[in-house]
Amino acid sequence: MENQYSIAEAKNKLPSIIHSVEKGPSVKLTRRGRPVAVLLSIQEYERLSQKKEGFWRALKAFRKLAEKEGIEISNADFKGLRDYSPGREVDWS
Repeated sequence: MENQYSIAEAKNKLPSIIHSVEKGPSVKLTRRGRPVAVLLSIQEYERLSQKKEGFWRALKAFRKLAEKEGIEISNADFKGLRDYSPGREVDWS
């Protein structure tokens, strides 16, 4: 469960709050009962801050890995995956 402290409370307990954040879950800071900030460990911050690879680069990396591993993907692998039915009928009247 995530801990929650008012800013005034956190000011008085900052060393112990930081110690607990290093070991466990993040901490919400509130002002007048409303969440305004979050304290989290540096590991969690770095994980969340990592730049994502993007679809195109991920696809190219997958293709390169598949080629290296000798995995062949052909159109036959995708046969039967698409539903060619016209869908439901709609009454436009």
